[in-house]
Amino acid sequence: MRRTDKDLLVKGLKRLALTVVLMFTAPIILWQAFKNEDHPMYWPVCILGLILAAYAVYLGFKGIMTIMNALFGVKSK
Repeated sequence: MRRTDKDLLVKGLKRLALTVVLMFTAPIILWQAFKNEDHPMYWPVCILGLILAAYAVYLGFKGIMTIMNALFGVKSK
C-alpha cells in the first residue's frame, strides 16, 4: 500500500492557499482599473490584474495536480 508524500502534500496546499489569495486580489485590481478608466495607469493596472487572474488559474491546476500526485503517486507512462 502506497503512503502519502507529506512534503508534496504541503507544497500542494501552499499552492492552493496562494490561489485563494490571488482569486480575491485579481478581481479587486481589475475592478479598480475599470473604475478609473480615465487614469493614465489604467492599462498597466488592467494588465496586472489579468496576469494575476491567469496565474491564479494556473496555480489552482498545479496545486490540485500536486495534491493528487501526493495522494496517489506520480502517473507512470
